[in-house]
Amino acid sequence: MARKALKFASWTSMALASSGGFLYSNKYLDPNDFGAIRVGRAVATTAVISYDYLTSLRSVPYGSEEYLQLRSKVHLRSARRLCDLCCANRGTFIKVGQHLGALDYLLPEEYTSTLKVLHSQAPQSSMQEVRQVIREDLGKEIQDLFLSFDDTPLGAASLAQVHKAVLRDGRTVAVKVQHPKVQAQSSKDILLMEVLALAVKQLFPEFEFMWLVDEAKKNLPLELDFLNEGRNAEKVAQMLKHFDFLKVPRIFWELSTKRVLLMEFVEGGQVNDRDYMERNRIDVNEISCHLGKMYSEMIFVNGFVHCDPHPGNVLVRKHPDTGKAEVILLDHGLYQVLTEEFRLDYCHLWQSLIWMDMEGVKKYSQRLGAGDLYPLFACMLTARSWDSVNRGISQAPVTSSEDLEIRNNAANYLPQISQLLNHVPRQMLLIFKTNDLLRSIEATLGTRASASSFLNMSRCCVRALAKHNKKNAYSFFRRTQISLCEAFNLWQISLHELLLRVKGLRLPSWVSALFCWLFPVSLS
Repeated sequence: MARKALKFASWTSMALASSGGFLYSNKYLDPNDFGAIRVGRAVATTAVISYDYLTSLRSVPYGSEEYLQLRSKVHLRSARRLCDLCCANRGTFIKVGQHLGALDYLLPEEYTSTLKVLHSQAPQSSMQEVRQVIREDLGKEIQDLFLSFDDTPLGAASLAQVHKAVLRDGRTVAVKVQHPKVQAQSSKDILLMEVLALAVKQLFPEFEFMWLVDEAKKNLPLELDFLNEGRNAEKVAQMLKHFDFLKVPRIFWELSTKRVLLMEFVEGGQVNDRDYMERNRIDVNEISCHLGKMYSEMIFVNGFVHCDPHPGNVLVRKHPDTGKAEVILLDHGLYQVLTEEFRLDYCHLWQSLIWMDMEGVKKYSQRLGAGDLYPLFACMLTARSWDSVNRGISQAPVTSSEDLEIRNNAANYLPQISQLLNHVPRQMLLIFKTNDLLRSIEATLGTRASASSFLNMSRCCVRALAKHNKKNAYSFFRRTQISLCEAFNLWQISLHELLLRVKGLRLPSWVSALFCWLFPVSLS
C-alpha cells in the first residue's frame, strides 16, 4: 500500500511539474489568470495582514508613542502586501486598490501613498490580445480599419488601454480596448472580495469594508460597458456646453462596442504637470478655477458627476485656435447620479460649511447619515480640522500643520471613519473619492482651498436651490420672489469676492507707502 501511495505521489508530482513547466513556458497562458491561484493569493494576503495586526499591536499600550510608531510600520507592511496582491491579480483588484489610494484624507497615509502607484502600474495587454478583441467586436482586422495603429499604448489602466491610430479617411483617433480577461474575472473577483470582507469583519468587528465591495459590485459592470461610457461623455459635453474651456473628445459610434471605444484624439499635458503648464504659459490658478466651476456645476446643479478625476484623466492645453487654456476630460466610465433629495441636502450642507452655520452643518450632516459623528463627517468632507470648520473653511488656507493633523486623524479615527462610510448614502462614497482626487490636484498646483473655489461652490448651491424652489412654486409672484432672492444672494457672493480681492491687494499699505514716499519725514 505504501509503495502504491509512493508511486501515485510520484506520478502526481511529475504531472504537476510538467503542467507547471508548460504554463510557465507558454506565453499565452498566464498562471495568474487561474481562479485557484488568484483566490489562494488573496486569501493568503488577507490572512497575513490580519495576523500582523492581531499580533504586532497587542503587547503595546494603546495610544502610546511606541504604539503609534509600531502601528505605522504595520500599516506600511500591510499596504505593501495589498499593493503586491493588486499587481499580481490585476483587473478588478487594481481598480479597487486605485479607489483606496484616492482616499487621501480618509485612510492612513501609509495606505494611500503606497496604493497610489497602482495608477502607473496597470497591466498591458499584448498586441495579439488587442487584435483579438478588435477582431471579435468589430469583425475586421486592424489593418482593414486603420491606416496606422501604434503598437505601444498611450496609457494602460486597470480595465483597458488606449492606442493612437489613424482611420482610413485620415482622422486621428484614440482607440480604447478592454483587457480581454477582465469581463470573465470581475464577477468572481467581487465575490471573493465580499467573502474576505466578511471574514475581516469577524476578526475586527469595528472595521466595515462592505461599502467598498458594494461600490465595486455596482460600478464595475457599468465601467466595463464602453457604450455606457460613450453615452456619459456625450451627456456631460451637452450638460456643460456653456463652459467654453471644457473639451470632451467626440465618440465615433460606428466603430464602438462594449469592449472597444473610438474617440477623437486630443493632445495635452496632465493637470498635475506644472512644468508642462509653465512651458505652455498656462495659468495654474485659471485651471484650478475651471476645475472648481466644472465640478461644482456637476455636483450641485446637475447631480451627474464624473468620479475619476485623477491626473491621467484630466488634461490641459492651449486651444490651437483661440490660445485660451482648456481642460480635456477623459474616461467617462464612472459617473455618480445623485438623487434630488441627496443633492439638495448636500447643497445646504456646503452652504452651512462655507458661511459658518454650525446648526446647519449638524442638521444636514445628520440628514446625510452622519448621526452623532457629524463633526468627523464635516472634517472628512472638507479635509479640514474641526477648529477650522468652526472658524470658517473659507477664512484661511490649509497650513502644513493642519494637513498633518488631518492625515494623522485618518489613522486615529479609522474605526469611526469606517463606520461612517458604511452608513452614509452610497452616493456619498464616490463624492468622497472625487473630492480627495480634486484636492490632490489642487495641492500639486498650490491652489488648494482658495476662497474663490468656495465662492464658486456657493454660487452653484444658490442656483441649484433656487431652481428647485422655482420648480415647486405655483404662483408667478412666488417665482419672482425666488428669482430676486437668488440674484441678491449671488450679488452678495460677488461683493464678498471683491472685498477679498481688495484685501488681498493690501491697498491700505500701498496707500501708506505712497504717502510716505510723497511726504518723507526727516529723521534728523
